[in-house]
Amino acid sequence: MKLPVSSRFQLTEDLNICRILNGMWQVSGSHGRIDSKTAIESMFKYWDAGYTTWDLADHYGPAEDFIGEFRRQLIATRGQAALSQLQAFTKWVPRPGKMTKNIVEKNIDISRQRMGVDCLDLLQFHWWDYQDQNYLDALHYLAELQTEGKIKHLALTNFDTEHLKIIVEHNINIVSNQVQFSLIDRRPLAKMTEFCQTHNIKLLPYGVVCGGFLSEKYLDQPEPNKLRLETVSLKKYKNMIDAWGGWSLFQTLLITLNAIAQKHHVTIPNIAVRYILEQPTVAGAMVGTRLGISQHIEDNAKVFEFSLDSEDDQTLNSIFYQSRDLMQIIGDCGDEYR
Repeated sequence: MKLPVSSRFQLTEDLNICRILNGMWQVSGSHGRIDSKTAIESMFKYWDAGYTTWDLADHYGPAEDFIGEFRRQLIATRGQAALSQLQAFTKWVPRPGKMTKNIVEKNIDISRQRMGVDCLDLLQFHWWDYQDQNYLDALHYLAELQTEGKIKHLALTNFDTEHLKIIVEHNINIVSNQVQFSLIDRRPLAKMTEFCQTHNIKLLPYGVVCGGFLSEKYLDQPEPNKLRLETVSLKKYKNMIDAWGGWSLFQTLLITLNAIAQKHHVTIPNIAVRYILEQPTVAGAMVGTRLGISQHIEDNAKVFEFSLDSEDDQTLNSIFYQSRDLMQIIGDCGDEYR
């Protein structure tokens, strides 16, 4: 199996990515034990199928180390040239406080060393506290490291529209912003997408299948006990479902999605991912990879075999009209973390 040409997106002049990014949050330790040998073997299966783009972070457990080892084994088995087809996007998530060039460079160097690269493909910056404006200093130092060749491109994760605007006004070139975006959480459509379209900034959404809730597994099922949910992702997205409209409305959504999926001969997760990929300024979407535990390589490929039509959109909108406005409840993108 090999993904079609439609699975690719030209994010920058030198970064051609897979539109389904392999999300590595699941190796952070909060989703079950991951065996490193089995994980690397699984990474080869994704890469061979065409899923060449990985999303990770400095605090995702061994994620950066896995990329480093995968790169070494890729060179050994496929040759140096194979690296040109691999994209690895990491994050730097510092504690707020005074930022100096030395602090910023030291942390970026750690990621470079762990991943085995001279230059990071895409560095996605996160900041916990907007009241601490040292984030602007950090970004200016990151821009200097970009000029010095340690970072190819700068990006953000979980920044809201207001502070993304401030960063752009400081002439810091941002390629993308990683935000939560799904059939449940459509907050980016309120303000973020319009601003990003105007300034040629792409979105890299995560949470598109709500940790697995947007699947046949939960169709016609009773509401789960939060204490018995297996992963951090499921606990997180159950809270989002509760805020959005509750389990009864969620079941209505799943029934609707199942009918649309049967119409297109695909699965509910396929519909959930496809919906997000068709939204304005979305370059690609994260789909979590529980390396060596479970994989959905063949099923995810179906996302590129169909498109949603106007009838599908109208049907989904009828569900959205019944849900609560998460912008009013939570705030803009990323506000749930602050």
